[in-house]
Amino acid sequence: MNNELAWMLAALLGLIFGSFLNVVIYRLPRMVLRDPAQAEAPSLSLSFPRSHCPHCGHTLSAWELVPVLSFIYLRGQCRQCHTPISWAYPLTELLNAAVWVLCVLHFGPTPQGWSAAVYGSALLALARIDLQTTLLPDAITLPLLWAGLAATSLGWTDTSLSDAVWGAILGYALFWLLDRVYLKLRGQHGLGGGDAKLLAALLAWLGWQALVSVLLLASLSALLVVLVQWLRGRLQPQAQIPFGPYLALAGWVSMMYNPLPWL
Repeated sequence: MNNELAWMLAALLGLIFGSFLNVVIYRLPRMVLRDPAQAEAPSLSLSFPRSHCPHCGHTLSAWELVPVLSFIYLRGQCRQCHTPISWAYPLTELLNAAVWVLCVLHFGPTPQGWSAAVYGSALLALARIDLQTTLLPDAITLPLLWAGLAATSLGWTDTSLSDAVWGAILGYALFWLLDRVYLKLRGQHGLGGGDAKLLAALLAWLGWQALVSVLLLASLSALLVVLVQWLRGRLQPQAQIPFGPYLALAGWVSMMYNPLPWL
């Protein structure tokens, strides 16, 4: 497969997969937070019910689900009730397509390139979910961890299986220990269990050697965003700041570019 065909295929698959990510980002948190005692509530899964407008319930036809193009054709609003559609939907599709193209350009149209694209998509979904709900669902973090170990065992990453296993162990153990210490000192949790599982998943792909660079990049990016919010007067006292998006960004950058090679 030549490079031009490869990146075009990557862009197409990235758009399609990005459309599916929108479903995951919208529905998975609601599935996690769903009260099992409410038996009378309609069932919800990633495949049921069919995609529909959350405002008027209009069921979307196939041509209304074409990534990006449907949003443009519908002028960013529901065909039935004309309620505006969030720009987050086409932006997620475009960003995911960019992730897939960059992975294929960087690693080539190889198993490593395609697996890196899936890794990037999972991080994008986790980042958006955590920003919106402060959740990092096990339904994504745990498969991402096992996928990292599987990809490493198949030679689809740049690390060894031993380094990946120890990375997952150290990543989870470090955040678990920090949370225990914070809980002991302050009487409340400082880090969620999802953060520990996400760090473990990242290091299953990157190896334990990336621990310092991932934490440093994530912490610096989080600090920068918090500082900007504080300067603009938008930081609420006792606000809960999700760390998942910054971990996801650091994990993505570390896989693609190894920004701190001296660590």
